[in-house]
Amino acid sequence: MPDSSRSSTVAGNAAGTLDILVIGAGFAGLYAVHAARQAGHDVLCLEAGSGVGGTWFFNRYPGARCDVESIDYSYSFDEDLQNDWKWSERYATQPEILSYINHVAERFDLLRSIRLETRVVAADWDESAAVWRVATDAGEVHVARHVLCAAGSLSVPNKPPIPGVDDFAGEVLFTSQWPEPAPDLAGKRVGIVGTGSSGIQSIPVIAQEAEELTVFQRTPNFSVPALNRPLTEEDQRRIREEYPERRRKSRVSGGGSPYVAHPKSAEECDPDERTAALEKGWTTGGVLFGKTFPDQYTNIVSNDYARDFAVAKIRAIVEDPEVADDLIPSDHPIGTKRICTDSGYYATFNRDNVALVNLRKDPIEHIADWGVKTSESSYELDVLVFATGFDAMTGALTRMDIRGEGGVLLRDAWADGPVTYLGYQVPAFPNFFILNGPGSPAVLANMVLGSEMQVDWLLALIRAADEQGADRVAVSPDVAQEWTTQLQEAAEQTLFPRANSWYMGANIEGKPRKFMLYLGGLGTYAAFCDEIAADDYRGFELTAASAAAERTEQVVR
Repeated sequence: MPDSSRSSTVAGNAAGTLDILVIGAGFAGLYAVHAARQAGHDVLCLEAGSGVGGTWFFNRYPGARCDVESIDYSYSFDEDLQNDWKWSERYATQPEILSYINHVAERFDLLRSIRLETRVVAADWDESAAVWRVATDAGEVHVARHVLCAAGSLSVPNKPPIPGVDDFAGEVLFTSQWPEPAPDLAGKRVGIVGTGSSGIQSIPVIAQEAEELTVFQRTPNFSVPALNRPLTEEDQRRIREEYPERRRKSRVSGGGSPYVAHPKSAEECDPDERTAALEKGWTTGGVLFGKTFPDQYTNIVSNDYARDFAVAKIRAIVEDPEVADDLIPSDHPIGTKRICTDSGYYATFNRDNVALVNLRKDPIEHIADWGVKTSESSYELDVLVFATGFDAMTGALTRMDIRGEGGVLLRDAWADGPVTYLGYQVPAFPNFFILNGPGSPAVLANMVLGSEMQVDWLLALIRAADEQGADRVAVSPDVAQEWTTQLQEAAEQTLFPRANSWYMGANIEGKPRKFMLYLGGLGTYAAFCDEIAADDYRGFELTAASAAAERTEQVVR
């Protein structure tokens, strides 16, 4: 049985009912615990892992690093925290990010409201009592008026449906569940399946340790060098001076950072200006290259200029032209799959101990106990690594048995793709709120600032409901469908649907193909949410449970 001392807040509520239950203790969940306590709520957080950190707790693979600058990818809610913590590098590694998250949890005494090693398996809405009954894998049931689900956009690993995937007799590793202590790969024949972000970050590191590394690539991705560097004392001084203005710009920006695109479309620039802008974007490092021009995701001409520039950079690095051909994506506009951020990825394929297998030319037939059999070759391996991504955006929610009004199951409600209002709420699921969910900016913006914004907004909504004597907050199907339709129509005006990306659910067999994110940017989204709040939370139904029960009874009659 989990240690009950970790959830003293439960005992603090005489009725045994929590005000707020938080699912997940990553960046969003931790801030939700802190902000809810500051607002005077009884709150408990349930976390499946043995430590806090969410994505950054589980993703310990070699080379794991954030693709947002560390000074931006950090909490802004406490000025002393912001000024006291010193990031060592421009792009922080997983160990440093996890150290920061643990520091925050200890600094604000959050662990007393968190129960670790406790996985939520089910949640049921009790209409008559207007509460959620949340069940864990330990057989416990927690009762809460409101649920804030911070289970993560990228938290459910995708195990590819390859024939024989469970037959390999050697060591099997997933980048998303890397063991601790780290496995010793020295002198071993290693195969890695997948060249998304985790593959691209881990491949250069594994190549330096393994005797042989075989990379099995189904879909190539664009990656831009991180151009990482240590932060000097002068950097630290400047950062603290610039923080207030940097945060202000970040909150009103599209991506949650102060980066500003070139003022002209690529088409409007003469060749020298265009090349200079692209070079600046490339040397800015990482994912920001995708935002070199303001119309890069809506104008294929601008996108092609950026793509051609990136292709030339890749060819200048990779010595074998045929290998370069295999590494260069040809099936999507650049950035419509998230641009990866690397440290020496392309140069790794110049090493004598690294081989690339293009699975589009030579597909995997099956995995055997000795290794991987493709249509043309056999690869004997000691270690097999799966860098095959996640069931993104919806997987963490649909794997739980979440039942709303009338017993409707969330995974059934989303059988044709997720439907939400503002990304926060699903029809028929009152008082159940999603953080960084489908229908919000989520992974398209700085997740830390986005989480702060969403938590603050939802707590204000809950406060408004309490002040009105409403114990039920819900949205109608029409309102949610209208929001979801608007998102789809906006996406169709961009280049994003041209890519079979996890933004579209395309990496999961059988998953509906719909663009799942809000494309307007964090600043625009926050402003729109504020407009909704100022208009008495337009689109939300704030009612008493008794009125809802009476409505349900009338429908039954």
